[in-house]
Amino acid sequence: MKKPENHWMSISDLMSGLMIVFMFVAIAFMIQVQEQNREMNETINQYAKIKHEIYLDLYEEFKGDLPKWDAELDEEKLAITFKEPDTLFAAGSAQLNPEFQSILNDFLPRYIKVISQDKYKDEIEEIRIEGHTSPEWNGERGTNNEYFKNMELSQERTRSVLEYAIIMPTLQPQREWLIKHITANGLSSSTPILDPSTGDVDDARSRRVEFRLRTNADEKMKLLIKKGSDSGEEG
Repeated sequence: MKKPENHWMSISDLMSGLMIVFMFVAIAFMIQVQEQNREMNETINQYAKIKHEIYLDLYEEFKGDLPKWDAELDEEKLAITFKEPDTLFAAGSAQLNPEFQSILNDFLPRYIKVISQDKYKDEIEEIRIEGHTSPEWNGERGTNNEYFKNMELSQERTRSVLEYAIIMPTLQPQREWLIKHITANGLSSSTPILDPSTGDVDDARSRRVEFRLRTNADEKMKLLIKKGSDSGEEG
């Protein structure tokens, strides 16, 4: 009669052992998830901190110049936008106006000096020169031809700005770092500016050039997610 008791006790011990194993696996998984969440939160907080500090440094550097350049600094996008189309380029041309060249001669060395500081330069993933146009081309609006012609024009314009920056004598000490990070992005009429009072496209304000910063926070987040995914597969 004792054999059946021993048999059921062995099964009971086995089940208890399995429950303990599963419990430890669950605890380990929870710790892993918590650690991943902690690292993500640290990355997000660090990104927000660096982003705000870059904004403050750029604001202090250019607060006296933005009004006379008809430019604005956007903290959310970390972008400086030059908004006066007549200052930038002649209509339909990718050649920099002399006035815009003068602004860039003043702006670019100071801008690069701020963002290439030791505390920032390893955090900068990309310096995006973005060219934007209005949704109009020789009387056409909203057509494929208009979009493609403005895409070509915006790409040529941002390339002109990029070339001007790369060959600028005062930027030669930062040339190697600059080439690795600066890009020209012609966006045609894909993101027009709307008149807040009417909701219609403001053609003049839509024609603009932006210097926009992208940090490596996105890449860090992707690495953390991949790390968590790889750990889960190993488990």
